[in-house]
Amino acid sequence: MATSDSATLSKTVKQQYMELPQGGKVQAMYIWIDGTGEGLRCKTRTLESEPKSIEDLPEWNFDGSSTNQAEGSNSDMYLIPSAMFRDPFRKDPNKLVLCEVLKYNRKPAETNLRITCSKIMAMVEDQHPWFGMEQEYTILGTDGHPFGWPSNGFPGPQGPYYCGVGADKAYGRDIVEAHYRACLYAGVEICGTNAEVMPAQWEFQVGPCEGISMGDHLWVARFILHRVCEDFGVVASFDPKPITGNWNGAGCHTNFSTKEMREDGGLKAIEDSIEKLGKRHSYHIRAYDPKGGLDNARRLTGHHETSNIHEFSAGVANRGASIRIPRNVGQEKKGYFEDRRPSANCDPYGVTEALIRTCLLSEEGDEPTDY
Repeated sequence: MATSDSATLSKTVKQQYMELPQGGKVQAMYIWIDGTGEGLRCKTRTLESEPKSIEDLPEWNFDGSSTNQAEGSNSDMYLIPSAMFRDPFRKDPNKLVLCEVLKYNRKPAETNLRITCSKIMAMVEDQHPWFGMEQEYTILGTDGHPFGWPSNGFPGPQGPYYCGVGADKAYGRDIVEAHYRACLYAGVEICGTNAEVMPAQWEFQVGPCEGISMGDHLWVARFILHRVCEDFGVVASFDPKPITGNWNGAGCHTNFSTKEMREDGGLKAIEDSIEKLGKRHSYHIRAYDPKGGLDNARRLTGHHETSNIHEFSAGVANRGASIRIPRNVGQEKKGYFEDRRPSANCDPYGVTEALIRTCLLSEEGDEPTDY
Protein backbone atom coordinates (compact mmCIF):
# COMPACT_ATOMS: atom_id res chain seq x y z
CA MET A 1 0.00 0.00 0.00
CA ALA A 2 1.33 3.43 -0.95
CA THR A 3 1.75 6.16 1.66
CA SER A 4 2.76 9.77 1.08
CA ASP A 5 6.37 10.91 1.23
CA SER A 6 5.32 13.64 3.68
CA ALA A 7 4.61 10.98 6.30
CA THR A 8 8.28 9.89 6.21
CA LEU A 9 9.58 13.33 7.21
CA SER A 10 10.94 13.40 10.76
CA LYS A 11 8.24 14.41 13.24
CA THR A 12 10.93 14.74 15.90
CA VAL A 13 12.70 17.44 13.91
CA LYS A 14 9.40 19.21 13.33
CA GLN A 15 8.58 19.11 17.04
CA GLN A 16 11.59 21.22 18.05
CA TYR A 17 10.15 24.04 15.94
CA MET A 18 6.57 23.55 17.14
CA GLU A 19 7.81 24.04 20.73
CA LEU A 20 9.21 27.51 19.98
CA PRO A 21 7.30 30.38 21.66
CA GLN A 22 4.93 32.36 19.45
CA GLY A 23 5.67 35.80 20.87
CA GLY A 24 2.10 36.34 22.03
CA LYS A 25 0.70 35.94 18.53
CA VAL A 26 -1.82 33.37 17.32
CA GLN A 27 -2.08 31.23 14.20
CA ALA A 28 -5.64 30.94 12.85
CA MET A 29 -6.27 28.29 10.20
CA TYR A 30 -9.22 29.35 8.03
CA ILE A 31 -11.16 26.36 6.58
CA TRP A 32 -13.75 26.39 3.81
CA ILE A 33 -15.71 24.10 1.48
CA ASP A 34 -14.50 24.29 -2.12
CA GLY A 35 -16.42 24.24 -5.40
CA THR A 36 -16.97 20.47 -5.36
CA GLY A 37 -19.23 20.76 -2.32
CA GLU A 38 -17.25 18.04 -0.54
CA GLY A 39 -13.59 19.07 -0.62
CA LEU A 40 -12.03 21.23 2.08
CA ARG A 41 -9.36 23.92 1.72
CA CYS A 42 -7.40 25.82 4.37
CA LYS A 43 -4.82 28.53 4.90
CA THR A 44 -3.35 30.27 7.92
CA ARG A 45 -2.93 33.87 9.06
CA THR A 46 -1.35 35.50 12.10
CA LEU A 47 -3.48 37.33 14.66
CA GLU A 48 -2.05 39.78 17.17
CA SER A 49 -3.90 38.18 20.10
CA GLU A 50 -6.10 35.19 20.91
CA PRO A 51 -9.65 35.65 19.59
CA LYS A 52 -12.36 35.07 22.19
CA SER A 53 -15.31 34.97 19.77
CA ILE A 54 -16.16 34.92 16.08
CA GLU A 55 -16.48 38.71 16.16
CA ASP A 56 -12.74 38.95 16.91
CA LEU A 57 -11.82 37.22 13.64
CA PRO A 58 -11.27 39.30 10.49
CA GLU A 59 -12.74 38.44 7.11
CA TRP A 60 -10.23 37.16 4.59
CA ASN A 61 -10.12 36.22 0.91
CA PHE A 62 -8.73 33.61 -1.47
CA ASP A 63 -8.34 32.80 -5.16
CA GLY A 64 -11.59 31.13 -6.17
CA SER A 65 -10.28 30.23 -9.63
CA SER A 66 -8.06 27.62 -7.97
CA THR A 67 -10.90 26.01 -6.00
CA ASN A 68 -13.55 25.66 -8.75
CA GLN A 69 -15.42 28.66 -7.35
CA ALA A 70 -14.60 31.57 -9.68
CA GLU A 71 -13.10 32.58 -13.03
CA GLY A 72 -9.54 33.83 -13.17
CA SER A 73 -10.65 37.25 -14.41
CA ASN A 74 -12.71 37.84 -11.23
CA SER A 75 -11.38 35.37 -8.73
CA ASP A 76 -11.40 37.00 -5.28
CA MET A 77 -13.75 35.24 -2.86
CA TYR A 78 -14.50 36.28 0.72
CA LEU A 79 -14.00 34.08 3.78
CA ILE A 80 -16.51 34.89 6.55
CA PRO A 81 -15.61 33.31 9.91
CA SER A 82 -18.59 31.30 11.17
CA ALA A 83 -17.38 28.88 13.86
CA MET A 84 -14.17 28.67 15.89
CA PHE A 85 -12.44 25.66 17.48
CA ARG A 86 -9.19 24.98 19.32
CA ASP A 87 -6.40 23.79 17.03
CA PRO A 88 -5.31 20.24 18.02
CA PHE A 89 -2.30 20.32 15.68
CA ARG A 90 -0.68 23.60 16.74
CA LYS A 91 -2.46 23.57 20.13
CA ASP A 92 -3.55 26.53 22.27
CA PRO A 93 -3.83 29.44 21.76
CA ASN A 94 -4.11 28.67 18.03
CA LYS A 95 -7.47 28.24 16.32
CA LEU A 96 -9.35 26.45 13.56
CA VAL A 97 -11.85 28.79 11.90
CA LEU A 98 -14.66 27.39 9.75
CA CYS A 99 -15.76 29.94 7.16
CA GLU A 100 -18.63 30.65 4.82
CA VAL A 101 -17.66 31.66 1.28
CA LEU A 102 -19.08 34.72 -0.47
CA LYS A 103 -18.52 35.69 -4.11
CA TYR A 104 -17.12 39.02 -5.31
CA ASN A 105 -20.62 40.55 -5.05
CA ARG A 106 -20.97 39.19 -1.49
CA LYS A 107 -23.62 36.69 -2.49
CA PRO A 108 -23.11 33.12 -1.24
CA ALA A 109 -20.98 30.79 -3.33
CA GLU A 110 -22.89 27.90 -4.92
CA THR A 111 -21.51 25.42 -2.37
CA ASN A 112 -22.16 27.71 0.61
CA LEU A 113 -25.19 25.83 1.92
CA ARG A 114 -24.62 27.13 5.44
CA ILE A 115 -26.18 30.51 4.81
CA THR A 116 -29.64 29.18 3.89
CA CYS A 117 -29.42 26.41 6.49
CA SER A 118 -28.81 29.05 9.16
CA LYS A 119 -31.90 31.01 8.08
CA ILE A 120 -34.09 27.89 8.13
CA MET A 121 -32.78 26.87 11.56
CA ALA A 122 -33.60 30.32 12.93
CA MET A 123 -37.22 29.85 11.85
CA VAL A 124 -37.65 26.78 14.08
CA GLU A 125 -35.31 27.51 16.98
CA ASP A 126 -38.23 27.40 19.43
CA GLN A 127 -38.65 23.69 18.56
CA HIS A 128 -35.02 22.95 19.52
CA PRO A 129 -34.10 20.58 16.67
CA TRP A 130 -31.34 18.17 17.65
CA PHE A 131 -29.21 16.19 15.23
CA GLY A 132 -26.65 13.44 15.50
CA MET A 133 -24.75 12.30 12.41
CA GLU A 134 -22.91 9.00 11.96
CA GLN A 135 -20.00 9.63 9.61
CA GLU A 136 -18.65 6.55 7.86
CA TYR A 137 -15.34 6.70 5.97
CA THR A 138 -12.72 4.42 4.44
CA ILE A 139 -8.96 4.61 4.98
CA LEU A 140 -7.07 4.35 1.69
CA GLY A 141 -3.45 4.42 0.62
CA THR A 142 -2.38 7.27 -1.65
CA ASP A 143 -2.86 4.83 -4.54
CA GLY A 144 -6.55 4.43 -3.67
CA HIS A 145 -6.15 0.90 -2.31
CA PRO A 146 -7.91 0.23 1.03
CA PHE A 147 -5.58 0.31 4.02
CA GLY A 148 -4.47 -3.16 5.11
CA TRP A 149 -5.99 -4.99 2.14
CA PRO A 150 -3.75 -7.47 0.25
CA SER A 151 -2.04 -5.71 -2.64
CA ASN A 152 -3.30 -8.18 -5.23
CA GLY A 153 -6.54 -9.41 -3.73
CA PHE A 154 -9.19 -9.03 -1.08
CA PRO A 155 -9.41 -9.67 2.66
CA GLY A 156 -11.76 -12.29 4.05
CA PRO A 157 -15.50 -11.65 3.58
CA GLN A 158 -17.43 -9.21 5.75
CA GLY A 159 -18.50 -10.45 9.15
CA PRO A 160 -15.67 -10.20 11.70
CA TYR A 161 -14.75 -6.56 11.12
CA TYR A 162 -17.71 -4.60 12.53
CA CYS A 163 -16.60 -3.39 16.00
CA GLY A 164 -13.76 -5.88 15.58
CA VAL A 165 -10.68 -6.24 17.76
CA GLY A 166 -7.32 -7.65 16.67
CA ALA A 167 -4.74 -7.03 13.97
CA ASP A 168 -6.60 -9.25 11.49
CA LYS A 169 -9.91 -7.41 12.02
CA ALA A 170 -9.25 -3.72 12.82
CA TYR A 171 -7.29 -1.87 10.13
CA GLY A 172 -5.92 1.55 11.09
CA ARG A 173 -7.06 2.04 14.68
CA ASP A 174 -4.18 4.48 15.41
CA ILE A 175 -5.79 6.95 12.99
CA VAL A 176 -9.18 6.55 14.67
CA GLU A 177 -7.76 7.11 18.15
CA ALA A 178 -5.75 10.14 17.06
CA HIS A 179 -8.80 11.65 15.35
CA TYR A 180 -11.05 11.04 18.36
CA ARG A 181 -8.65 12.75 20.78
CA ALA A 182 -8.00 15.65 18.38
CA CYS A 183 -11.77 16.26 18.07
CA LEU A 184 -12.19 16.26 21.86
CA TYR A 185 -9.35 18.76 22.19
CA ALA A 186 -10.81 21.00 19.48
CA GLY A 187 -14.23 21.10 21.15
CA VAL A 188 -16.02 19.09 18.46
CA GLU A 189 -19.09 17.29 19.84
CA ILE A 190 -17.79 13.85 18.88
CA CYS A 191 -19.68 11.22 20.86
CA GLY A 192 -18.35 7.85 19.69
CA THR A 193 -16.56 5.73 17.13
CA ASN A 194 -16.47 2.12 15.90
CA ALA A 195 -15.02 -0.11 13.21
CA GLU A 196 -17.49 -0.71 10.39
CA VAL A 197 -18.60 -3.74 8.35
CA MET A 198 -16.01 -3.44 5.58
CA PRO A 199 -12.36 -3.75 6.65
CA ALA A 200 -10.58 -0.34 6.69
CA GLN A 201 -13.98 1.33 7.06
CA TRP A 202 -14.75 3.22 10.27
CA GLU A 203 -17.41 5.49 11.68
CA PHE A 204 -17.47 8.38 14.11
CA GLN A 205 -20.58 10.03 15.51
CA VAL A 206 -21.08 13.75 16.15
CA GLY A 207 -23.92 15.11 18.28
CA PRO A 208 -26.31 15.81 19.69
CA CYS A 209 -25.98 19.27 18.15
CA GLU A 210 -28.75 21.84 17.93
CA GLY A 211 -29.53 23.67 14.70
CA ILE A 212 -26.69 25.03 12.58
CA SER A 213 -24.00 23.68 14.92
CA MET A 214 -24.54 20.18 13.50
CA GLY A 215 -23.06 21.15 10.16
CA ASP A 216 -20.28 23.18 11.77
CA HIS A 217 -19.11 20.36 14.02
CA LEU A 218 -19.29 17.64 11.35
CA TRP A 219 -17.34 19.67 8.78
CA VAL A 220 -14.61 20.44 11.32
CA ALA A 221 -14.51 16.77 12.38
CA ARG A 222 -13.99 15.87 8.72
CA PHE A 223 -11.22 18.45 8.38
CA ILE A 224 -9.45 17.08 11.47
CA LEU A 225 -9.71 13.55 10.03
CA HIS A 226 -8.11 14.66 6.75
CA ARG A 227 -5.27 16.34 8.67
CA VAL A 228 -4.70 13.31 10.91
CA CYS A 229 -4.60 11.04 7.86
CA GLU A 230 -2.15 13.45 6.21
CA ASP A 231 0.20 13.00 9.17
CA PHE A 232 -0.04 9.21 8.83
CA GLY A 233 0.47 9.36 5.06
CA VAL A 234 -2.93 7.89 4.15
CA VAL A 235 -6.24 9.20 2.78
CA ALA A 236 -9.72 9.38 4.31
CA SER A 237 -12.37 8.72 1.66
CA PHE A 238 -16.03 9.69 2.04
CA ASP A 239 -16.98 7.97 -1.22
CA PRO A 240 -20.38 6.29 -0.70
CA LYS A 241 -19.25 3.10 -2.46
CA PRO A 242 -15.44 3.00 -2.53
CA ILE A 243 -15.23 -0.69 -3.44
CA THR A 244 -17.66 -2.31 -5.86
CA GLY A 245 -19.02 -5.78 -5.26
CA ASN A 246 -20.09 -7.48 -2.05
CA TRP A 247 -18.79 -4.77 0.28
CA ASN A 248 -20.74 -2.25 2.33
CA GLY A 249 -20.92 1.36 1.18
CA ALA A 250 -20.46 4.41 3.40
CA GLY A 251 -23.28 6.61 4.62
CA CYS A 252 -23.92 9.40 7.06
CA HIS A 253 -27.04 8.30 8.94
CA THR A 254 -28.74 11.32 10.46
CA ASN A 255 -30.65 11.18 13.74
CA PHE A 256 -33.24 13.88 14.28
CA SER A 257 -35.59 15.01 17.03
CA THR A 258 -37.45 18.06 18.29
CA LYS A 259 -38.46 19.04 21.79
CA GLU A 260 -41.94 17.64 21.10
CA MET A 261 -40.53 14.31 19.90
CA ARG A 262 -38.37 13.96 22.99
CA GLU A 263 -41.25 14.52 25.42
CA ASP A 264 -43.89 11.99 26.54
CA GLY A 265 -46.08 10.96 23.62
CA GLY A 266 -43.52 12.25 21.12
CA LEU A 267 -43.91 9.17 18.91
CA LYS A 268 -46.92 10.84 17.28
CA ALA A 269 -44.74 13.76 16.12
CA ILE A 270 -42.13 11.27 14.88
CA GLU A 271 -44.72 9.36 12.87
CA ASP A 272 -46.13 12.61 11.44
CA SER A 273 -42.64 13.60 10.27
CA ILE A 274 -42.04 10.22 8.66
CA GLU A 275 -45.33 10.52 6.78
CA LYS A 276 -44.21 13.91 5.42
CA LEU A 277 -40.81 12.48 4.44
CA GLY A 278 -42.48 9.65 2.54
CA LYS A 279 -44.23 12.17 0.29
CA ARG A 280 -40.99 14.00 -0.53
CA HIS A 281 -38.51 11.18 -1.13
CA SER A 282 -37.03 12.47 -4.41
CA TYR A 283 -36.34 15.92 -2.93
CA HIS A 284 -34.38 14.37 -0.07
CA ILE A 285 -32.43 12.02 -2.32
CA ARG A 286 -31.27 15.07 -4.33
CA ALA A 287 -30.24 16.88 -1.14
CA TYR A 288 -28.39 13.92 0.36
CA ASP A 289 -25.26 13.84 -1.79
CA PRO A 290 -23.29 16.54 -3.65
CA LYS A 291 -24.18 15.12 -7.07
CA GLY A 292 -27.95 15.25 -6.65
CA GLY A 293 -28.35 11.53 -5.94
CA LEU A 294 -25.88 10.09 -8.45
CA ASP A 295 -23.33 9.17 -5.78
CA ASN A 296 -25.97 7.59 -3.57
CA ALA A 297 -27.31 5.50 -6.47
CA ARG A 298 -24.15 3.39 -6.19
CA ARG A 299 -24.83 2.80 -2.48
CA LEU A 300 -28.63 2.67 -2.00
CA THR A 301 -29.27 -0.62 -3.78
CA GLY A 302 -31.47 -2.39 -1.24
CA HIS A 303 -28.50 -4.54 -0.24
CA HIS A 304 -25.71 -4.16 2.34
CA GLU A 305 -27.96 -2.60 5.00
CA THR A 306 -29.45 0.03 2.67
CA SER A 307 -32.87 0.83 1.25
CA ASN A 308 -33.53 1.10 -2.49
CA ILE A 309 -32.95 4.64 -3.75
CA HIS A 310 -36.24 4.61 -5.70
CA GLU A 311 -38.45 3.54 -2.78
CA PHE A 312 -39.30 5.05 0.61
CA SER A 313 -39.70 2.81 3.62
CA ALA A 314 -39.75 3.07 7.40
CA GLY A 315 -39.70 0.58 10.25
CA VAL A 316 -38.74 -0.10 13.84
CA ALA A 317 -35.15 -1.38 14.15
CA ASN A 318 -35.04 -1.98 10.37
CA ARG A 319 -31.61 -1.22 8.91
CA GLY A 320 -32.89 -1.93 5.41
CA ALA A 321 -35.37 0.97 5.57
CA SER A 322 -35.07 4.62 4.55
CA ILE A 323 -36.11 5.68 8.06
CA ARG A 324 -35.40 3.61 11.18
CA ILE A 325 -37.20 4.11 14.46
CA PRO A 326 -34.92 2.69 17.19
CA ARG A 327 -36.55 -0.13 19.18
CA ASN A 328 -36.32 1.74 22.49
CA VAL A 329 -38.09 4.74 20.90
CA GLY A 330 -40.94 2.49 19.80
CA GLN A 331 -41.20 1.11 23.32
CA GLU A 332 -40.96 4.44 25.18
CA LYS A 333 -43.07 6.23 22.55
CA LYS A 334 -40.72 9.22 22.45
CA GLY A 335 -37.22 10.09 21.26
CA TYR A 336 -35.90 10.42 17.72
CA PHE A 337 -35.69 8.77 14.30
CA GLU A 338 -32.80 7.93 12.00
CA ASP A 339 -32.71 8.89 8.31
CA ARG A 340 -30.40 6.30 6.75
CA ARG A 341 -30.35 7.81 3.26
CA PRO A 342 -27.63 10.54 3.41
CA SER A 343 -24.36 9.54 1.75
CA ALA A 344 -20.98 9.70 3.47
CA ASN A 345 -20.03 12.70 1.32
CA CYS A 346 -23.26 14.63 1.96
CA ASP A 347 -23.23 18.26 3.04
CA PRO A 348 -24.66 18.23 6.59
CA TYR A 349 -26.05 21.73 6.09
CA GLY A 350 -28.09 20.48 3.14
CA VAL A 351 -29.26 17.35 4.96
CA THR A 352 -30.34 19.09 8.17
CA GLU A 353 -32.01 21.91 6.25
CA ALA A 354 -34.01 19.43 4.16
CA LEU A 355 -35.23 17.64 7.31
CA ILE A 356 -36.39 20.92 8.85
CA ARG A 357 -38.12 22.06 5.67
CA THR A 358 -40.11 18.84 5.31
CA CYS A 359 -40.73 17.82 8.92
CA LEU A 360 -41.21 21.17 10.67
CA LEU A 361 -42.08 23.67 7.93
CA SER A 362 -44.32 21.08 6.18
CA GLU A 363 -43.02 21.91 2.71
CA GLU A 364 -44.20 19.75 -0.18
CA GLY A 365 -43.06 19.13 -3.73
CA ASP A 366 -39.65 18.68 -5.32
CA GLU A 367 -38.31 22.20 -4.76
CA PRO A 368 -37.54 24.10 -1.52
CA THR A 369 -39.75 27.05 -0.65
CA ASP A 370 -38.15 30.50 -0.89
CA TYR A 371 -38.90 32.47 2.28
